[in-house]
Amino acid sequence: MSRLDSAIRRLEAQRACLDMAAEMIAGTDGLVLELGLGNGRTFDHLREIMPGREIYVFERKVAAHPDCVPEADRLFEGDILETLPAAAQRLGRRAVLVHSDIGTGDSTRNASLAQQIASLLPPLLAPGALLLSDQILPVPGAERLPLPEGVAGGRYQAVRIP
Repeated sequence: MSRLDSAIRRLEAQRACLDMAAEMIAGTDGLVLELGLGNGRTFDHLREIMPGREIYVFERKVAAHPDCVPEADRLFEGDILETLPAAAQRLGRRAVLVHSDIGTGDSTRNASLAQQIASLLPPLLAPGALLLSDQILPVPGAERLPLPEGVAGGRYQAVRIP
């Protein structure tokens, strides 16, 4: 598979999973966390499919399209291993959806970072929260959810927190 085809499949998987999650949390109070802003595509999509929902973004250094940058009070900029604990103190256990797109292309580094992030998420997660990720986030007790039709296994992860 070409890198172009792989990128297209990844983006289609993201969209399908985000759309599924939006339906699953509709009518549920809580906020959304976007781990990794990148160029802002998924943040922009989240705003579109969940108008009025509080969305907080975590990014080491913002370099997104100007139309896809959150307001300053919804942005945690810096090392995610430092900003997640700060967010937990500020936001509490109100996240009903976490979308994480933190892959770097280095599988060993990805696995280590995912493990560290997973250990920092519980103080932010409301009961029944959904986690979508390009990496396996090993949060204790998480229940794997089926992926939307057409999303290949291993392409994305969807879990619910008890």
